[in-house]
Amino acid sequence: MFAMGRQHDELADAAAALANAETVTFGGVGLAGTMLPETEAYQRIEELAADRPEEVRGQLERLLSTGTPAARVYAATLLERLDPAAGQAAWAGLRADPAQLQTATGCVLDSTTVGAYAANRLAES
Repeated sequence: MFAMGRQHDELADAAAALANAETVTFGGVGLAGTMLPETEAYQRIEELAADRPEEVRGQLERLLSTGTPAARVYAATLLERLDPAAGQAAWAGLRADPAQLQTATGCVLDSTTVGAYAANRLAES
């Protein structure tokens, strides 16, 4: 019972951190490869999804509607891993989202809109 409560707290903490995400990056950034807090939160939720898929899904659905633009992208990405059909539906729903989004890959920073990011993800699948 204690372990379940601890996992729940870890999930809630990671979801709260992800809700305020400013940048979408799936690895380290900059020359030092520094891991951003939102990337760590994304990875933690991804780990917890194996043991608590329904609870994770609930958090992801909340993030899709209440999170920052980066949080919505992270949530759709995680939802797609958890349930590909639900992930595709999430991307389709985000396709019209005009919110600006910052991305980072290594040392390269870029910006786009959530809708353009979603359209790219849909085109890749």
